[in-house]
Amino acid sequence: MQPLTTLDAVAVPLPAADIDTDQILPARFMHARRTDYGRYFFHDQRFDPQSGAVRPECALNRAGYAHAQILVTGPNFGCGSSREQAVHTLLDFGIRAIVGTTFGDIFFSNCLKNGVLPIRADAAFVAHVSAWLAEGPGARVKVDLPAQRVVAPDGTTIAFEIDAFSKEALAGGLDEIDVTLRLREKIDDFERRHGPGRT
Repeated sequence: MQPLTTLDAVAVPLPAADIDTDQILPARFMHARRTDYGRYFFHDQRFDPQSGAVRPECALNRAGYAHAQILVTGPNFGCGSSREQAVHTLLDFGIRAIVGTTFGDIFFSNCLKNGVLPIRADAAFVAHVSAWLAEGPGARVKVDLPAQRVVAPDGTTIAFEIDAFSKEALAGGLDEIDVTLRLREKIDDFERRHGPGRT
């Protein structure tokens, strides 16, 4: 995984409530090979299902939000099914952080395991940032993982919580296997002392 420490990037508002994983990644694309997987991100909102034409009304298609790396979302983002591929398509689209009030529990966990930082913030801050982004496409939001804070386009700042393990893994670009392998010497020592034939 790519390490994530600080991020100063264009953010895009997706304020609707209860955006589920089937909207993030429609089920028909779940088993596609992970090659340019970001093309399936919010596919049915970004493209007309019948003609395939780009939908200009979708924020993700607007020029001002091009190359956004941060989403600012409505409540209960990522609810619905547990598909981990929803995070894969989000990451491959270029998203590294999400700021919202609440998230689907499994989606939240899948984000942390795959290099995306989901940030729980209070509703007033999320609404404030969303308003700025809606009025000024291209506005940037800053995410500082070491300091655990988010800075809105106007400088308004809020702190966020994250567990120490997830923070370390994201900052180091480590998945759970990488973290386990860092303990290889201790694991080998344990096996020598407690393996077959040992008491």
